[in-house]
Amino acid sequence: MDNLLAGGEAANRPLFTFAGPELTASTIPNGQLTLSGPSDCLDRARLPVRGDLAHIGLAGRCFVPHYAVPMPHLLKADATLRGAGQTNGEAIGELAADTLFNVLDMSGGWAWGQVGDGGLVGYLPLDHLTAQ
Repeated sequence: MDNLLAGGEAANRPLFTFAGPELTASTIPNGQLTLSGPSDCLDRARLPVRGDLAHIGLAGRCFVPHYAVPMPHLLKADATLRGAGQTNGEAIGELAADTLFNVLDMSGGWAWGQVGDGGLVGYLPLDHLTAQ
């Protein structure tokens, strides 16, 4: 089994690819990510972060209990991006079929994520999405 924290060779391999400094197991003391200062003030409409979860690319910029690697999906049909995972949630925008939506969380029939890379953040019904 491949252990990211075992051995010198594994410690020098990047864990994830995202903007910013290279993140390897050897640069993470005790295998833990740390926040070295206050969390950034974030534009929550365009940065995928909420109280319990954030995009892995935001590790080190904001403090949350969990980070997620995005799972790319495509919209099957036109859909409304919502501010909450419910049909009466605030409408944030209208998305066309075949739009890329990077899912970070799935719960209760809804997906939370970001439109493409750097687009709006919100919720879509899971049945409107197909995995890439």
